[in-house]
Amino acid sequence: MNALDFAFSGTLLTALSSGALWWPDEELLCVSDLHLGKSERMARRSGTMLPPYEVEETLDRLAEDIATTSPKTVICLGDSFDDLEAAQAVRDELALRLAPLMAGRQWIWIEGNHDPGPVDLSGTHLAEFEQGPLTFRHIARPDARMGEITGHYHPKARLGAGGRTIARPCFLLDEKRLILPAYGTYTGGLFCDDPEFKSLMEGQARAILLNRPPLMIPV
Repeated sequence: MNALDFAFSGTLLTALSSGALWWPDEELLCVSDLHLGKSERMARRSGTMLPPYEVEETLDRLAEDIATTSPKTVICLGDSFDDLEAAQAVRDELALRLAPLMAGRQWIWIEGNHDPGPVDLSGTHLAEFEQGPLTFRHIARPDARMGEITGHYHPKARLGAGGRTIARPCFLLDEKRLILPAYGTYTGGLFCDDPEFKSLMEGQARAILLNRPPLMIPV
């Protein structure tokens, strides 16, 4: 498994190179910001045409992670769909692909800002979810207690020097909170030195770059 184990809020978690988070003690797999249907939404709103394969490619990676980890619980941490109309537009494809992935396990859809309500798919639909010392929600709260896990920001980090740098999506964490990278195929990102993160993250923040295997670096 291309993965990196790390301690967070009294738990041992694993960052997968796909951008998924694995909690082995609870057999829980968490992914964030799939943005399924983004190509459909962009075509509908702006006329911009993207190759319409992001649903298939994103769900292929999710199926691979589920096959590798065999989770009892899967959490989709918000913005699973690019908007609610996109969720409806790709519903038949989603239902066909998701049915075998969801079978026999707890599946939790956390509401995000792009999908701020239940969609017409099975599973449990929640604003946030708590398990043990961890709280799963879509957007970080400045006043959150220890153990907050969120998505939303699509963090990415630069690696390199002297004008030769590469950018990688990453997990971003400090002693209090963990922010997941975007799992979806058509997603941008916010660099770790953005002022948005400076207002959220504490001084000892670290990034886990999506690499094979993942690589932890200081921020």
